Amino acid sequence: MAAPCGRMASRYVIQFLSTFPRTTSRMIVGFRHFSSSCECRVAIKTKSVSEPVSPSPYRLAAAVCLQRLPVISADCAPLEQSFKDMMLQIELEKSLLSDHELRLIEDADRLRRKQAEDYDSDEEDSHMDQDIVLAQDLEDAWEQKFRNFQPAPRVRDDVDKELNSVQRCLTDSLVLVAEQTVGDQKLWLLPQTQWQEGETLRQTAERALASLPVGLKATFLGNAPCGVYKYKLPKPLRTENSLGTKVFFFKAILSDSSPSTPPNGGLLWLKKSELQGYLKPAYMMKVGQFIMDL
Repeated sequence: MAAPCGRMASRYVIQFLSTFPRTTSRMIVGFRHFSSSCECRVAIKTKSVSEPVSPSPYRLAAAVCLQRLPVISADCAPLEQSFKDMMLQIELEKSLLSDHELRLIEDADRLRRKQAEDYDSDEEDSHMDQDIVLAQDLEDAWEQKFRNFQPAPRVRDDVDKELNSVQRCLTDSLVLVAEQTVGDQKLWLLPQTQWQEGETLRQTAERALASLPVGLKATFLGNAPCGVYKYKLPKPLRTENSLGTKVFFFKAILSDSSPSTPPNGGLLWLKKSELQGYLKPAYMMKVGQFIMDL
């Protein structure tokens, strides 16, 4: 009984498929082939994932771009100075008199009444003379203090020429560079160190800053690197598992500008325009993208 039913079912299926155009049947056949090819791709992909991944021939390192921000404001350009004078004049014309200025006006008016012929001393308070003297003495003391004040020089040639001093070029932003050994060469680089397993790249950058011969307090500006630089080792030092290093840079701001750098510590505080004389061109091109010349 099962055999006749099977033949009848197959006959109905053939009749049903014959009602579709040939193009549709071709599409159905093509779709079946496409499904089989997808299964093959998935199988190949699964096989490739299961295979062990070879380690990268580049080592990881982190560097810190430590900047000392300007300590004093820069000199104004002629146009900036003209605009500044105009704004001060507008502010002066629209401002109100201070308490001291009102007191001086009252004292001058009181003194003028005393010098008049119809002056009546009974109308004045007994402490008028003392008030006038105190107000005038106070202004004279301020004037004398202003004359004795000597501002510190904005430009100090003796300090500005010391590249290892953090107190140089107070109107500019400075960047710390360190002399480090790469292979068999000594190069000027941003302070960096090799990454160790179990720590983040920011922790590596903090360790690079802490390893310097002078204690520096800095504030890091985030957990994400601001740039990356890849370099290869010299050919005699290359191996199959060690071709070079990838350096990730992190930005930080100097919090305490009081510590002094030792003269022979291999550290320099440089302006952005001075970095080109110490850093290699390819390295300088990467570093110059995230250093702001404030």
